[in-house]
This record gives sequence, structure tokens and C-alpha cells, in this order.
Amino acid sequence: MKSRIVLFAFCLALLSSCGQKGFNLGGTPECAVQTLEPVTVSLTSSYPATIKGKQDVEIRPQVSGFITKVCVDEGSMVRKGQVLFVIDPTQYEAAARSAKAAVATAEAAVSTQQITVNNKRELNKKNIISDYDLAMAENSLASAKAQLASAKAQLISAEQNLGFTNVKSPSDGIVNNIPYRLGSLVSPSIQTPLTVVSDITEMFVYASLTEKELLNLVRKDGSQTAAVETYPEVELQLSDGTTYGEKGKIETISGLINANTGAVSIRATFPNSNHLLRSGGMANLIIPYTMENTISIPQKATTEIQDKKFVFLLQPDNTVKMNEISVFNISDGKEYVVTSGLKSGDKIVIENVGTLKDGQTIKPVTPAESEASFQQAMQDRKEGKM
Repeated sequence: MKSRIVLFAFCLALLSSCGQKGFNLGGTPECAVQTLEPVTVSLTSSYPATIKGKQDVEIRPQVSGFITKVCVDEGSMVRKGQVLFVIDPTQYEAAARSAKAAVATAEAAVSTQQITVNNKRELNKKNIISDYDLAMAENSLASAKAQLASAKAQLISAEQNLGFTNVKSPSDGIVNNIPYRLGSLVSPSIQTPLTVVSDITEMFVYASLTEKELLNLVRKDGSQTAAVETYPEVELQLSDGTTYGEKGKIETISGLINANTGAVSIRATFPNSNHLLRSGGMANLIIPYTMENTISIPQKATTEIQDKKFVFLLQPDNTVKMNEISVFNISDGKEYVVTSGLKSGDKIVIENVGTLKDGQTIKPVTPAESEASFQQAMQDRKEGKM
């Protein structure tokens, strides 16, 4: 019984050697080795983002008075020109009537003075009155016309103020909070707007990138403008973890890097025909990265020492050499994109590298051979051959 336990422990030790999927009774570990070739890698990165309406317009009164009617409710969809609030128009209607009367009076004065001027011109032609008398009459006519123009301007202002008692939406959108209700006294100087109308037919999504991430974003295209124009569509992960049904496009990249945070702001635009997205919401902006002719290796092929990553390179004499590498800061959780330290044609150990030592001799096999060896060992163990 004891001999079988010892034999079983020996088998486990062999299986835990390099590869765990094959072993060599002569003492040289059998290790799966991968030959590196350039590939095209597609990665995504997630950035916390803030959602804002394409246009958030503060609605403020242009005249003072008491609110006599609230025509919409919070969350209502409104159209451009739709009345949102009505301010008591009584005093403005009176001012408009008074202005109309003033215009009528001024028009009558102009008409009367015009008749006087015409009469004096005839008398002047007959030398009945002097040029001075005629000039005085013409000056009086000019003064009457000026008073008429002033009266008309006051009428326009009065009618505008009357029109302002109907507070209208300047754009299509959705109504936000309404802090003022029926009977509230409002004026153009109020600090809090009557409400905010958000145009949410399209949504702006703002996120921040580090300076290094920005460089990675624009380096391939050579310039920031070219990167924005050619960059692929982006996605939005909503707060419940689901992916928004429509894709967006990066439209702007801020030209200023925040000196305190080292971050730069980007803006993506998403269509919002179903009005699922709302201004002020939070989400994650998913940005794709495509890297061509690059080296990608399994993360399990690396070992980490003091925040530095290493792989084991296979040498011509079947020994392995620890080799430091640098990797792209974005990964899919399974593969690393190598930015330096490896090249096409290199061969690396891809499994259980934690059991290896620098300079150790191994028996290299392909991943398929390693898997077959492991399956055979498991079968032998099951049948009691080990």
C-alpha cells in the first residue's frame, strides 16, 4: 500500500513539471513551445464616461411676473416653439395697448404736420411766407416723424414683452426638473432656470484618456485629426452591464492635457432615437484597438519579477533563457501584445513557466504533442498503469 502511495506521488510530481501535459522519465522536462509569428490583434479598452445631451438649454424668463400656467411636466418631450410656461400677461397687454395708442397719435401728428408743410411750400412759392417759416414747418415735420419712429419702437418692445409671457422651448428635447410652479414670481435675474430642455436625439459621451493612451490612439494615423476621421466605431456599456444597441463615433479629442491629472478629454457621439440614453447618465466607453503585424503571446507564458515580465526563450541547444519583455497596456485577459523583447521566429515556452530556471535544458514539443502526452498520461493513470 505504501509503495503505491509513493508511486502515485512520484507520478504527480512528474505531471507538475514543465508542461504538466507530458514528462520524460530521463529527467528532462517536456515543454510546449510556440514559434512566434506576426498577427493582427483586436483589443478593447473600457473608460468611465459621462453622458450629456447634444444640447442642454437653460430656460429663463425674459420678463418678470407670476407664473399663471405650467404647460408641461418633468420628463415631457417637447418640440421647438412649444409653450412651456405662461407668465401673467396683464401688465404687458396694457403696455402694448398704450404703445399702439402712442403710435396712432404720432401718425396723426405726422399727417397734420405734413399738410402744414405742403401748404407752406405753396405759400413760399408765391413769396407769401419766408423761407424761415417754411424751414420751421419742415423741422416740425421731421420731429413728428422721429416721434412716430420712437412710438413704433416702443410698440415693438411692448409686443415682444407680451410675447415673452409665453415661455417657449428653443429646441426639440426633453424637459428636466421644474423648480417653479403655479404662482411663483420669476424674473430674468433668477439664479435657477425655469427648467432645462435637453436635446437627446444625439448624445455626447465624454471620457478621459491618459497621455500615453492618447499617443497609442493617434500614433498609427500620424495626427490627431486623421485619427478622429479614420477611427472605428465605439460602443457604450450601460450602468446595468448591457451594451447599448447603437454604435458611436469619436468626434473630438481635446487639445489640452490636464496638468493635474495628465488626462485628455475625448467626445464620442451616439444616436439616441429611442431616447434610452439620458443626460447626466454614467456608462463605460468601449474603444477598440487594432494592431497589425504584432507579436501576441499567451499571458500564461509569462512570469513576473518586481513588476517586470519575462518569458523563457528556447535556445538552439534546447536550453531556455529568461528574456524581459514589454507589453501593451491593454489586453483581453488571455493574451499580451508584446511591444519589445520578442520578434517573429522566436520560440518561447508557453506553459507552467514557473517551474523553469534560466539555462535549464528542456525537451521542446508542440502544444498539440504536449496535450496528447497529457491525455495519454491521464488515461494510463485511469487504467492503473501508473
